[in-house]
Amino acid sequence: MIRKLLTIVEETHRDGTQPVKPATRKAAAIAVIENPFAGRHAPDLAELVAIGEILGGLLGERAVQALGVAPAAIESYGKAAIVGEDGELEHAAAILHPALGAPFRAAVEKGAALIPSAKKRGGMGAAIDVPLGHKDAAFVRSHFDAMEVRVADAPRRDEILVVLVVTDSGRPLPRIGGLTAGEIIGKDGLR
Repeated sequence: MIRKLLTIVEETHRDGTQPVKPATRKAAAIAVIENPFAGRHAPDLAELVAIGEILGGLLGERAVQALGVAPAAIESYGKAAIVGEDGELEHAAAILHPALGAPFRAAVEKGAALIPSAKKRGGMGAAIDVPLGHKDAAFVRSHFDAMEVRVADAPRRDEILVVLVVTDSGRPLPRIGGLTAGEIIGKDGLR
């Protein structure tokens, strides 16, 4: 079912004219999978929900390992999917929403906040911006960010590209105020 797995680590050492110390880091773990419902309508998408649960753990663990930190050191996360031309947007929703979250949260230890997500239909080489937010408190502005991801040969018409992103920091040089990571209570996923 999986055609390709990729892991990308992005480090930002300078933003504008200023150095970023320590560098901000993001890791994307990507799976390119066959879409079992490509080219046909199916009222029951349970098979994709089950795939989402498997990918939540697999990709979550791979992304954390790519940063080389303990799971508890992950600060923000996000998820996204691109459905190939013969698929439906609902196919991405089936992977991303019902069951992917619990194993992804386990991979990053905790995760009280909603996991920001994006989905779209696209062809080979299509890019998607994976939205990011703090894993334990949605109102931490310093962690509102995104990572652009693309795979040159995916998704094919009958595939789905699924990506999970984690960070061990917020944006480079945040300074717009709001709740800080050090002020998180972490009970309701908001503050």
